[in-house]
Amino acid sequence: MAMTRQQELPAGPRMPSPLQTLGWWKRPTGFLDRCRRRYGKRFTVRLAAQDPFIVISDPDEIKQVFTAPPDVLHPGEGTRILEPIVGPNSILLLDEGAHMTQRKLVLPAFHGQRMKGLEPMITEVAREQIGSWPRGESAPIHPRMQSLTLEVILAAVFGIRDGARLDPLRDSLTRMLDFGMNPLSLLPPARRAPFGRGPWATFLEVRARTDELIYAEIRERREREDEGGSEIINSLIGATHEDGSRMSDVEIHDELMTLLVAGHETTATQLAFTLERLTRQPEVLRNLVDAIDGGDDDQYLTAVIRESLRLRPVLLNAAPRTVKKPIEVGGIVYEPRVHLLASAWLVQHDADIYPEPYAFRPERFLDSDPGTYTWIPFGGGRRRCVGASFAQLEMAIVLRELLRTTRIAAGIDGPEATRRRAITATPARGGETILSGR
Repeated sequence: MAMTRQQELPAGPRMPSPLQTLGWWKRPTGFLDRCRRRYGKRFTVRLAAQDPFIVISDPDEIKQVFTAPPDVLHPGEGTRILEPIVGPNSILLLDEGAHMTQRKLVLPAFHGQRMKGLEPMITEVAREQIGSWPRGESAPIHPRMQSLTLEVILAAVFGIRDGARLDPLRDSLTRMLDFGMNPLSLLPPARRAPFGRGPWATFLEVRARTDELIYAEIRERREREDEGGSEIINSLIGATHEDGSRMSDVEIHDELMTLLVAGHETTATQLAFTLERLTRQPEVLRNLVDAIDGGDDDQYLTAVIRESLRLRPVLLNAAPRTVKKPIEVGGIVYEPRVHLLASAWLVQHDADIYPEPYAFRPERFLDSDPGTYTWIPFGGGRRRCVGASFAQLEMAIVLRELLRTTRIAAGIDGPEATRRRAITATPARGGETILSGR
């Protein structure tokens, strides 16, 4: 949709918008790198049938975007494609006061003590899953990590590992997520389905079944007034609005779906990227195994995870902020109907901030914590991912359990390229890895 008024925007690629869209989706990191080399740390990208995106990677400008008043920039509008999966009450989609209200209700589920209570469960799932993986053959590690992280998030959310109760939900969620990972499947043409039932009708059936299972779980917890334990569903059921009222079943459903989606795919992909890098950096891998064996209080393991999140961010940018009121960023006043996009990929591969930015060097984070506006794999500001600590805890446990018992080696020669999978970036071949016993 065209803008209602003309304004002077930063320079950017001059090729037609369909070609920019092709580069954006097919070669996302290469496209971003080329644009920065030519246009600097701020440039305009014009994607087909959308208002302009201003890609920024200067930390000061990122700070201005992340700290802007919530009525000036709306991040929720940039994630509308996820609404059919997560529902309209998801904190991913809400803006202004509604977002902050919902965020306050969700945050206690990720309190430190609750996370501590989940560690034994994550460890148990990791050991079971890793112990079942075949040895001695090259295979993509990404699908295996997807299976593992799905088991973890289901157990974390519902606190159950009973097959009879989990199997139907696992099946429905897997089918929903497979559909959602193809962005074209959520666009209007797929819904019209001129021939036969079409994928949209199938998706609606699967979603209805998933909703039925989740609402049944919510009702059962309410009826037995179960608000204890570490499971996330109980935290949401026990949460209250400022007026003392409880969250509605619909609100709880939408937040649970958000956690199940966001807490599954992204963590699995980041783990796959981490192993892809470790198998090609023998010195880093050796140092990590020695640190795990020696029980060094996870300092080096934490540094490896932070460096993986810097070098290969699964989300290449923070949620786009749609300008609702004029705002000045970096000396430029942006009018409504443009999108400001803080690029995690570009700021985290900036040689001015990270020397040798394309090298995998965990030592960067041994003596210093990541910067608030220079390390943004989980976004930032009011919209920073509420599950960031949980994701890093899960990654640490999985890597520790894997490397404690297993040797890993690259399944193919050379590094794997990055390809886009819906809104995430993944190893092009799924992280081909050979596992063998230690």
